[in-house]
Amino acid sequence: MDRYAGAGDEAADRARQQERHYQLLSALQSLVKELPSSFQQRLSYTTLSDLALALLDGTVFEIVQGLLEIQHLTEKSLYNQRLRLQNEHRVLRQALRQKHLEAQQTCRPHNLPVLQAAQQRELETWQAMEHRIREEQQAMDRKIVLELDRKVADQQSTLEKAGVAGFYVTTNPQELTLQMNLLELIRKLQQRDCQVGKAAL
Repeated sequence: MDRYAGAGDEAADRARQQERHYQLLSALQSLVKELPSSFQQRLSYTTLSDLALALLDGTVFEIVQGLLEIQHLTEKSLYNQRLRLQNEHRVLRQALRQKHLEAQQTCRPHNLPVLQAAQQRELETWQAMEHRIREEQQAMDRKIVLELDRKVADQQSTLEKAGVAGFYVTTNPQELTLQMNLLELIRKLQQRDCQVGKAAL
């Protein structure tokens, strides 16, 4: 008798999962209509069904949320590093201007041409340093782009390993845009689920 009760529970679980899969698939099909037609065509029924299956237990929602949080922290950290570098350079420029201004204000008129010549030489040296500063900023920007590219590849790999349809490591701009659209669909579904859950309470 217990054997039949267990079979009934399993059948009920399968029916609930099938209903949940249908709801997710239906919601995905509805959300896909909001995408540009070029991306709608690339998201087949099979891809959307596979995506809905991956979303069934909610783990992918948690993974996506975690990846978003990591991405935001990384972006904030990289932005702050770049801002610090810019501020250091700005402070150096201001200090030089201030030094020149103070020297001119305290200089005796008959020494002013000598001071101005010295300051001109210092400005020429500073212009060479400005070139180095621009190179340093460009190097920082390249480092930021590489770090963000690595983060994208990590995200793609994580989602691929989690079995999320449409995700694999790529640098193809069209595929990246498609993956971004898939992430947006997942995020919107997650927000819907949260709103439905709150409404049920």
